[in-house]
Amino acid sequence: MTASQGTRRTQWAAGSAVALALLFAGVATVATARGDTTDGKQPRAASTAVRAPATGSADAGFARDMAVHHQQAVEMSFIVRDRTQDEEVRRFAYDIANTQANQRGMLLGWLDLWELPKVAVAGQEPMAWMAAHGGRSGGDSHDMAGMDGMAGMGDMTAGSGSGFTAHDGALMPGMATRTELDRLRKADGKQAEILYLQLMTDHHKGGVAMARGCAELCTVKAERRLAKGMVEAQQSELDAMAQMLAARGAEPR
Repeated sequence: MTASQGTRRTQWAAGSAVALALLFAGVATVATARGDTTDGKQPRAASTAVRAPATGSADAGFARDMAVHHQQAVEMSFIVRDRTQDEEVRRFAYDIANTQANQRGMLLGWLDLWELPKVAVAGQEPMAWMAAHGGRSGGDSHDMAGMDGMAGMGDMTAGSGSGFTAHDGALMPGMATRTELDRLRKADGKQAEILYLQLMTDHHKGGVAMARGCAELCTVKAERRLAKGMVEAQQSELDAMAQMLAARGAEPR
C-alpha cells in the first residue's frame, strides 16, 4: 500500500466513524423522544408524547421509501470510491455517503419510535403514499409531477398507485438498475466518474420529487423539516454534478 492509498483509507475510515457517531446521536434523540432516560429521572408524561403516524401514512411511507432510496446512494458512492483516484469525485461521493447514511438512520429511527414496520407490507407499491394522500391539501402541486422528464431512467411505465413499475432492481424513480450498478462496478477512472455522476443525478431527481411530496403531505414537523432540507441540499448537489460532468465533457442523461 502506498502512502497516498493509506491516507485515503484513513480518510474514509474517519468518515465512517463520523457517520456512526451521527447515527448513535440520532438513536439517543429517539430515546429522548420516547421518554427513555439515562439519568434515573422519570420519563415525560404520555400526554406530551407525539402521536405516532399510521403505517399507511405519508410520514411512514416516506420514511420507509427514502431509507431504501438513500441506501442505494450510499452503495453507489462506495463503489465509485474504489473505481477512481479523482479526489474531487471521491470527496463528493464521501459527502453523499456520510449525509445519506445519517439521514437513513434518522428515518429508520423514527419508524422504530413509531413502532411501525421498516419495510412495506406485501403487495404495497413503493411511493404509493404519494398517490394515496395526494388530495389531502386540495391541490396537486407535487402530484408525482416531479417525476416528469424521468422516463429515461429504466422502465418507468405507468401502473397503479405510484405510477411506476419496478424494473431490473430499480424500485423507485431515479434508482439505478442492477445492470447500471454492474456497469459502475466495472468502470474505471473518468468513465466511472461520469457514470456515477449521471446515475446520482437521476437518483437525486427522484429523491427530490419524493422529498417534495413529504414536505407537502407529511404531518410530523421534524420529518417535514428534514424533507425540505433534502430538497435544498440535493438541488445544490445537482448543480454541482452538472458542473463536474461538464468539466469531463459529459452531461446528465
